[in-house]
Amino acid sequence: MSCPLADRIQRDMVSAMKNRDELRLRTLRLLKTAMQLVSSEKGRTGNLTDEDVQALVRRGVKQREEAADLYKKGGAEDRARNELEEARILSEYLPAQLDDAALKEIVSGVITSLGASSPKDMGRVMSGAVKEVSGRADGKRIKETVQQLLN
Repeated sequence: MSCPLADRIQRDMVSAMKNRDELRLRTLRLLKTAMQLVSSEKGRTGNLTDEDVQALVRRGVKQREEAADLYKKGGAEDRARNELEEARILSEYLPAQLDDAALKEIVSGVITSLGASSPKDMGRVMSGAVKEVSGRADGKRIKETVQQLLN
């Protein structure tokens, strides 16, 4: 499980222990547990890549944001704040997100390189755009940008 991102998470977890930062420590422990589960899955070599860890982090951020929405709807504002704070902590381990102009530029490049011209090319463009963006934008944002440029 020794990739640079996993090593950074381990160092930050030790730092959180020393600083008695309970929320950060709890959040990182949950992430590390998820990393250990994935690395011990049947058929895995046991070594995670940065991409594997980032996928786990993205999943954790999404889960916490969804939980925060449910807590807000249920009137539990303190729990919602806690979930959002955990999501913020996890987001520190993701690459910087692209702004709309940069995302539009990348998607335009993919459309040009594929020779796409209509909405029926959506699947090919999405596939290429997701590879180019590589985790620096949410899939929903990519889809909206592709739809906008193909119409």
